[in-house]
Amino acid sequence: MKVLVVGSGGREHALVWKIAQSSEVTEVLAAPGSAGMEGSARCFPDVSVGDQDAIASLCRDEAVGLVVVGPEDPLAAGISDRLRDEGFAVFGPSAAAAQLEGSKAFAKAFMERHGIPTAAHRRFDVLDEAVAWVHERGGRCVVKADGLAAGKGVAMCETPAQAESALREMMLDRRFGDAGASVVVEDWLEGEEASYYAITDGEHIVTLAAAQDHKRALDGDRGENTGGMGAYSPAPVIDAEVERRTVERVVEPAIRGMAAEGMPYVGVLFVGLMIDAQGDPYVVEFNVRFGDPETQALMVQAEGDLFPLLLAAANGTLAAQEASGGGLSWRGAAVCVVMASDGYPRDYPKGLAIHGLAADGALERSDDAVVVFHAGTRRAQGGGFETSGGRVLGVTARGANVQEARDVAYKAIAEISFEGAQHRRDIAARALDR
Repeated sequence: MKVLVVGSGGREHALVWKIAQSSEVTEVLAAPGSAGMEGSARCFPDVSVGDQDAIASLCRDEAVGLVVVGPEDPLAAGISDRLRDEGFAVFGPSAAAAQLEGSKAFAKAFMERHGIPTAAHRRFDVLDEAVAWVHERGGRCVVKADGLAAGKGVAMCETPAQAESALREMMLDRRFGDAGASVVVEDWLEGEEASYYAITDGEHIVTLAAAQDHKRALDGDRGENTGGMGAYSPAPVIDAEVERRTVERVVEPAIRGMAAEGMPYVGVLFVGLMIDAQGDPYVVEFNVRFGDPETQALMVQAEGDLFPLLLAAANGTLAAQEASGGGLSWRGAAVCVVMASDGYPRDYPKGLAIHGLAADGALERSDDAVVVFHAGTRRAQGGGFETSGGRVLGVTARGANVQEARDVAYKAIAEISFEGAQHRRDIAARALDR
C-alpha cells in the first residue's frame, strides 16, 4: 500500500522515516516533503499542505491507500473531510473535531462540559477588557491566542505588566495574525509538564509512550515560548498511576465527549499536561496531531510497526488491531535536541550552509544510534544543505536510558554547525535530576 504523509517539517520526517520501515508499505509519498526526506519518501514539493485539490488529485493519481496528515492547519481547514468524501482512508480528525486545537475557547468549554480537569480561564475579544482584567486579578497568568499559532501563541506571564504586553502583542499588533483576535487568559498551573499520546478510531484507543517537550527558548525554561527546542521519552513524571489517571480523567472522557457531540475523533490525540505535586493531571492544551519535536523522540524509541495502527484508526478497526497483538513497544529512551536559527522564534536568517551532514542529510559520521530529522532545510545550489526555517534540525538519539541517549545526541550536535546555530543544553535534564 502507498502512504501519503502531508507536511514538510521534522515531525513529518519522523513519521515518514518510521512508516517507511513497514513491510506492508510499498512506498511513502510526502507532500510537499523536503530534501531531507528523500531517502525515505518520494516528495512532491509543488503540492502545498493547504491545496486540498492538489492533494486529492495526488491521491487519485498515485492510488494512495492511507493519508497521514502531519500539521494542524490543514486539519482545521478540513482536509480529512475532503479526502474521506472522496473515499480515501485518512489518519487525522475532521475539521469539527480539530477545533480542540483550533480554538482554545472551544477546548476550554468542551472540557468544562465533560468534567476534564484544566486551569480556570476567561476568554476576551476586546483588548481593553482583557488588560483591565489581568491588572484587577494580579499575579501570574498564561495568555494564549485563541487560534492556531504554530505552537508559539502562548505567553507565560509573571506579572500583570507582562500579561498586558502579551495581550497587546497578540490582539493589537497581531503577531500571530487572526489567531490572536481573541485570547484566553488562564490561571498559571504549578507542576511538571508532559506530553501524552493516544491513537483512536473514535471509540477505541491505543496509548503511546509519554514524552516531555521543552518549549522555552533558553536553558532553565527561560525565554520565549517556541514550537519546541527538544524532547525526550519516556517522561518519568508519567508513572503507572499518573498514566491511569490521565487515561481515566482526560483521554477517555475526551474521546467519549467528542463522539457524544457528533464529532467522533479519528487520529492521534496529543494532550499537553501539567502534573501537580499530588500526581493529578490537568490539561494545558489539546493538540490534534503528533507533537513536534516529541514525535522525533517517540519514533526513534518505538519498536514495531506504526503503520497498522494508523490504518486501523483510519478504518475504525483499532479494537481488532489491538486484539491481534499488533502495536508498538518502547525500548530504552530517545532524546531529540533541536538546532535552531539565530533569532528564532522571531526573525531569523535563511540560506546558511549546514556543515556536518552527508549527501543524504544524515550525520556525516555514520552512527546507527543517531537520526537527523530535517525541520527547516533545503538543498543548497552548490550541494549539501542550507537553512530555510527557524527550527532547522532535530538531532535525535536512542540509548538504553535517558542519560545515554542524551550523551549521544549532544555528541552528534557538536559535529553539525551553521552560522548562528542555537540549541538548548539542558534537554532531558529534569529526568536526570529526579
